[in-house]
Amino acid sequence: MPHFPPIDEQLALIRRGAEEILPESELRAKLERAEKTGTPLRVKLGCDPSRPDLHIGHAVVLRKLRQFQDLGHQAVLIVGDFTAMIGDPTGKSKTRPALTLEESRANGQSYWDQAGQILDLDKAEVVHNSDWLGEMSFADVIGLAGKYTVARMLERDDFSKRYAGGEPISLHEFLYPLAQAQDSVAIRSDVELGGTDQKFNLLVGREIQSRNGMEAQVCLTMPLLEGTDGVEKMSKSLDNYIGLTDSANDMYGKTLSIPDHMIERYHVLAADTPDSEMEAVRAFVATDPRNAKHDLAHRLTALYHGKDGADAARAHFERTVVQGNAPRDMDDLVVSEPTGLLTLIREAGFASSNGEARRFVQQGAVSLGGEKVDDPAMDVPVPVGDGVVMQVGKRRFVRLTNG
Repeated sequence: MPHFPPIDEQLALIRRGAEEILPESELRAKLERAEKTGTPLRVKLGCDPSRPDLHIGHAVVLRKLRQFQDLGHQAVLIVGDFTAMIGDPTGKSKTRPALTLEESRANGQSYWDQAGQILDLDKAEVVHNSDWLGEMSFADVIGLAGKYTVARMLERDDFSKRYAGGEPISLHEFLYPLAQAQDSVAIRSDVELGGTDQKFNLLVGREIQSRNGMEAQVCLTMPLLEGTDGVEKMSKSLDNYIGLTDSANDMYGKTLSIPDHMIERYHVLAADTPDSEMEAVRAFVATDPRNAKHDLAHRLTALYHGKDGADAARAHFERTVVQGNAPRDMDDLVVSEPTGLLTLIREAGFASSNGEARRFVQQGAVSLGGEKVDDPAMDVPVPVGDGVVMQVGKRRFVRLTNG
């Protein structure tokens, strides 16, 4: 039989950083039953792979799932390849574009690969909800829809706002929470995890499980982590994110850009700093916020790149930012003919589009040979000799050479 830590010890870890546990009394009862029977709880996390890339905001709930794994429970990751074709309407002011099954499957594989940096994949169960949702007949869908009312659906904040504002709501969007609830029925989840924006969907899962004669799942919501600006939710579109696949140098440098008041929150939600160390963290922040932020950056980078990677990132930061020197090692980019500056920024991998590259130039974040450039339309000539260093922002360098 599996061995579980004492109930109060489990609850203390599960509560850590959580926004709500609905209801906690049922969670305790489930944990007690698991201990008595030796049967781990089935803890569900659904991911709709609308994007193939993850950031540490996504990692908040993944780390909570890992904590359940460490306590001896069964993590069930549902790749929502079928629900991605509906499009989660959560927080949306208009109908969200749907993906094809092929697109969602490809994104799902990328999600799973990145989640493996946090979860113990050998002990996790991964399933695709197309396996059961794709098999439902129209009669099955009508039966599922009959278990929930339009009035209850319109209690959802984003639906009610759109309805009151005269914004269209497609009928298929009402099916999304029901499809997510059907996932809970299919895998018989005991606990479902999600961000605070998923609370409505998680509660629908409780009700649909009950309507199917099952014991209702417990819903655990985690806060939505603010981005490096300390204000808006972390988002790639707002460029305030720290990506799980960011280099050690970028992860370290981006962490240093967060406001001081976010240091403690990042420790709890993103860096997995134990409770036993948090009093010392708070004292460090109060007396020396600069170095406290370096400590956070090192911890966070070490989670994804190991201690050696974090040590190297700190040394890189000291050399390139504090001392103002270019790094000793950098990639080369061959320029065989005069080439537009924006093109070179994209080819170096520093921007995903000309628009993003142009913003870097307009913000004064681009330099060639140590001199800032302010003309987005300029052509960069073929470098001579040992080449010229192009810098974008504080941490990204490439040497332009003639080959």
